[in-house]
Amino acid sequence: MSVPTPAAAMAIHDSLEEEVLIALVRAAWLAAERSTAITTAAGLSPSQYNVLRILRSAVRDGLSCTEIGERMVTRDSDLTRLVSGLERDGLVVRQTDAGDRRRSINRITAAGKTLLSHLDRDVAEAAKQTMGHLGRKRLTALLDLLVEFAPPPLS
Repeated sequence: MSVPTPAAAMAIHDSLEEEVLIALVRAAWLAAERSTAITTAAGLSPSQYNVLRILRSAVRDGLSCTEIGERMVTRDSDLTRLVSGLERDGLVVRQTDAGDRRRSINRITAAGKTLLSHLDRDVAEAAKQTMGHLGRKRLTALLDLLVEFAPPPLS
């Protein structure tokens, strides 16, 4: 009869699904690490950067906090406070919706667009450094799997 070694006794026996989930969370953290350093150096949290990117893609129409929240990469518990900070910094402008006075519409300002345009190249380069070694074919396959797992919100 063999006696288990301490390492074998402490081995974690996760299901395949648990192993994939752990790898996915770790990969997400590693993938975000470089871009987070870039946005943080520019004075933006990852959530603030995400809001600005979402509003830039909304063009002139702008979006309510609910609509922004539906498109966020990660959920922020106080999106209204986050948008208020961006407004205070002159990166977002907020207006009351003429059709529903309980709702406000948020739009990115010229200063917000300028800040994003300064970050675009560096963030894209960080993504390339982080994931580029996988090659186009494997990245496409990974993207297909991830979209199947978590479809993007409808715009």
